[in-house]
Amino acid sequence: MDYKKTSRYVVLGILFFLPVAFLLFLYPATHNYTPLEIVNSNVPDPGQMEGIFNNKVVLKDHITILGFIGNNPKRHLVQLSNLKELVYDKFKGFKKFQIVVLAPKGTENILKRLKSEISSYEDLKFWHFITGKPEAISNLYKSLKSTNSLDNELGSDNVFIIDKELNQRGRLDDRNDNEIEKNIAVYGLYSYNCIEVAEIKNKMNDDLRILFTEYRQKRKGNFNSDIRRAEDLKEQIN
Repeated sequence: MDYKKTSRYVVLGILFFLPVAFLLFLYPATHNYTPLEIVNSNVPDPGQMEGIFNNKVVLKDHITILGFIGNNPKRHLVQLSNLKELVYDKFKGFKKFQIVVLAPKGTENILKRLKSEISSYEDLKFWHFITGKPEAISNLYKSLKSTNSLDNELGSDNVFIIDKELNQRGRLDDRNDNEIEKNIAVYGLYSYNCIEVAEIKNKMNDDLRILFTEYRQKRKGNFNSDIRRAEDLKEQIN
């Protein structure tokens, strides 16, 4: 028997089958991952909102990042720049993705200059600045689940993820492993602070990828995981 030749075939067989076995091990996980949770249902769609360039904007059937920059939009330049560079540039190629930023009526000229400033000569076709009455903006914000309030200028550093069915997405339990081991009380993540670069990179972008994966699997008919809602968590706590 040619042991040298046999050992060569054994090594080649191992090199071939190990990657295949690894992929088979990962395969079930790709179809049973934990989807991005619904933290709030029935977010009101203001209908066909008017953008600063007279374009019509709707939330329904879009994956939307929703932000509020108030009467003093320039104060939120850092927030918007982070949103542009760390989120918009990464996800602008995904179907039905958009960023919608609200400000009160009367700020249109400021918003046009601001959009030009953050665009870096790039066409922000999936980024919409829209204006509305202060009361309407306030009511929309109040309909969202949040641990923060709008400031006195109707602005916030936090943004929200709204799915195609007008559900607010986030994390019902945002504790890390160490906090879970210590039995720290459950707390959620309902919005994302765009001043905190680490929160955008480590949480918001990951959550968006999960949401896009969910819709991609739904289109392929592979999505078979139930979405946990706020009521589920209440049952576990009680």
